[in-house]
Formats: sequence, C-alpha cells, structure tokens
Amino acid sequence: MAIILALLIIGSVMIYSASYIQAEYNFGDSFFYLKRQLLFSAVGIFAMFFIMSIPYGTWKKYSKVLLLVCFVLLLAVLIPGIGMERNGAQSWIGVGAFSIQPSEFTKLGLIIYLSVFLSVNQKYITSFKQGFFPSIILVFTAFGLIMLQPDLGTGVVLILTCMMMIYIAGARLSHFIGMATIGVAGFLYLILSAPYRISRITAFLNPWQDPLGDGFQIIQSLYALGPGGLMGVGLGNSLQKYFYLPEPQTDFIFAILGEELGFIGGTAVIALFGLLFWRGVRIGIEAPDAFGRFLALGIVSMITIQVMINVSVVIGLIPVTGITLPFLSYGGSSLTLTMCSVGILLNISKYSRI
Repeated sequence: MAIILALLIIGSVMIYSASYIQAEYNFGDSFFYLKRQLLFSAVGIFAMFFIMSIPYGTWKKYSKVLLLVCFVLLLAVLIPGIGMERNGAQSWIGVGAFSIQPSEFTKLGLIIYLSVFLSVNQKYITSFKQGFFPSIILVFTAFGLIMLQPDLGTGVVLILTCMMMIYIAGARLSHFIGMATIGVAGFLYLILSAPYRISRITAFLNPWQDPLGDGFQIIQSLYALGPGGLMGVGLGNSLQKYFYLPEPQTDFIFAILGEELGFIGGTAVIALFGLLFWRGVRIGIEAPDAFGRFLALGIVSMITIQVMINVSVVIGLIPVTGITLPFLSYGGSSLTLTMCSVGILLNISKYSRI
C-alpha cells in the first residue's frame, strides 16, 4: 500500500508539472488535469479500500457474470450513439465529460475468470484439447472484441498477461511455440491491415524519415530524456511540455519525468514498480489456494507488463502504442481499474503466509 500511495503522489505531481502549460492554454485553468486526476485518485483509493475488504474468494462466485458484463460493454462501444471515438479508436462509453473504457475493465474481468478456470482445470493444462486450447480460445475471444474498436495496445497487454498465467499454470512450452507461430502471423496481418500501424513500425525503425509526422512523438520523447542527464533539469523546468511532446500527461509522462528528474528520478520510479512486482509475486506464491495464486500473479503481471511496454516506448525500444503508465499517467478508467486490481491483491495478502 505504501508503494501504491507513493506512486500516486509522484503521478499527481508529474501530471501537474507536465500539463499545466497546455491546461492553461486549452482550458484557462492550469490545474485542470490535476484536479481531475485527484478526483480519479480519490475514487480509486476508495475503490481500493472497499475491494480490499471483500474476501477474494467472492470474485470466484461472480466471475462468469463479470466477464459477461465486460463482453457486453465491449460490444456496446461499437454501437453508434453509445460508443465514443477518441484518437481513432471507438473504445469509450459515456455522456459528456464522464466516460469509461470497457477494454480496461475487461483485463481484470478476464484475469478473474481465467484464474477460476486454471484453478479448476490445472490438472488438464498439459493437455492441448482439455486445458490449453479452451483457455486460449477464451483469451482470443476477448482480444478479438477489443480489436474491433481497435485498441491494439490494450489487446497486447491482455494477451501477454493471460499467456503468463497459463504458463505459470504449467502449460507445455511446445503448445506455446505452436500458438506463437499462429500469433505472429495474425499480428503481422493486424499490422499490415492498418496503414497507421505500418507507419508506426517504419517510424520506430527510422523516426527521422518523417520527423514532423509519424516519427514526431518518439523524437520529442528522446529530446526530453536526453537533456535530463543524471539529475534532471529540475521539477517544473521541462521544455518539451511547451507544445513539443503531444499529450505529455498521458502515455509519455515518463519522458517528462526523465527530463525534469533525470536518470535518478526515472530509476527511482522503476525501482518502486520493481518492489511492487516483487511484493505481488510473494503474495501470489504464498496465497492459500490456487485461485488466489493465479489471481495475484495475473494482477501483478498485468501491471508489470504495462509498465515495461510504456517505458520501452518512451525510450525508443519498441514502436509507439497507446499504453498508459500505471498510477502516473492521466486517465480515469486506467487508474480506477488498476486501483481495483490492487485492492484485490491487498485482500489476498491478508490470507497469504507472509
């Protein structure tokens, strides 16, 4: 809990520092994003403490209902008049300023249901027909619904998280290799079928080929990290937030953090995530039953994978994807979902033998 609260505080400070220039320009209020993020944080903290008081075994009873509701919401976003389009993806449901992103909650819903499935059928997981294939079908059904929006970033996090859970359950490596072959072919098709995804790949390979277009974000991100050096340019002194780096308070907030707080600040944040991963793994290993073990390891895997993808994008290791940095990036749905997930993890820790 101390790690989570520390990350929330750092996130709130960095969101204000990264956004106050654009908030003043766009809304006439330099605190616009900070006030909303503090509201999201308050809702998230309340949700965390509330869910922390619910015995984690309760989610086992309602896993089917939760997953069904998530699937219905994923279909609802595709209905004109209900779904809202942002940044080229119809991934939101809402009215006015209030909106939710069903794909975010689907990640947790699927983790809960898959934890139930694996805990009941773990003895069959080495069998392709009885254990591995049914779990894969479930995962790719959710992935397919998310890709209808489309939201490749969230879909990749979901796939990697569930694959990790299935591997932990004891699935054969040969089954993963065979499925990976099909997966790579499907992934290439998804990339080739959308011109903007191809442009992201080419921009990743050589961002200077189109420095004012597809390569703009990654170039500006590196321009932020470079001057940061060891100690940073100082909190609030970033230059890239002056309309150079697009949406610095969301997906690329780590770039602003690296510019202002330097290598030491960035390393400290990554260390906090490392401690969260270590603590979550310990909770999962020492959980009293298989359901709690898969649920805890699934949650900590989801958060860790999302962190790894976001930071890798910011420092130019992988192509740009729309993945937020947990607890630090601006956004309501992502933060609320993550805080709910942590609430479940904290409840499991009450019963863990640590």
